[in-house]
Amino acid sequence: MTLQSRLVEYVDGDRTFAGRLVWDDAHRGPRPGALVAHTIAGRTAFEERKAEQLAELGYVGFAIDVYGKGTQSGDVAANKAFMDALRADRPGLQGRLLAALVALREQPEVDESKTAAIGFCFGGLCALDIARSGSDIAGVVSVHGILAAPGNTLGNQISAKVLVLHGWDDPLARPDAVVSLAQELTAAGADWQLHAYGHTMHACTNPAANDLAGGKTFDSNADRRSWAATRYFLAELFD
Repeated sequence: MTLQSRLVEYVDGDRTFAGRLVWDDAHRGPRPGALVAHTIAGRTAFEERKAEQLAELGYVGFAIDVYGKGTQSGDVAANKAFMDALRADRPGLQGRLLAALVALREQPEVDESKTAAIGFCFGGLCALDIARSGSDIAGVVSVHGILAAPGNTLGNQISAKVLVLHGWDDPLARPDAVVSLAQELTAAGADWQLHAYGHTMHACTNPAANDLAGGKTFDSNADRRSWAATRYFLAELFD
């Protein structure tokens, strides 16, 4: 097994984006592909490692970018401004996400009929919005995601299967938000499931999360369990 990777540039409107594609060259022929949508921090080593883990499972991982090429930085204020602008323009965000999905499907390593999306924190919102848009993607996974409905997809039917992996004590998505999401997904006809982890806060899969006062802490059990659930979900979709 040898993991290979390359940057893939793609365009939405007048903006250029760059994602990192990762695959295992031991596998021959096209295989299922999965977008990895990033946290508030943009595409970082965290998302690229998730893409590598997907490649190790025999998929093609694509750590995408929704802020724009050249925006990667550790500037928290700048990243928050990028995220807040997209949360205020969900149709624009959805356009960027669907452009990334098109780019993934165009790669020769990918079976364009078998695609999924996984997102963390802000990326969880991104994964859910791909499904909400009515995309024919096979399935999406939101991991400690922001759950608020976008407001422009009411009445859409969701054909994608949906997996929500959630820390029950997450201050960014309290229990009432979880119930609202369940009601939304049910009304949209989605095949959905929810795994809620007790005594677990936001960013629970990120080893760098260490802000108890802010409700953001790593939890090794939730990290292990959520990845196992993700693996099972992808196997159900594609194997």
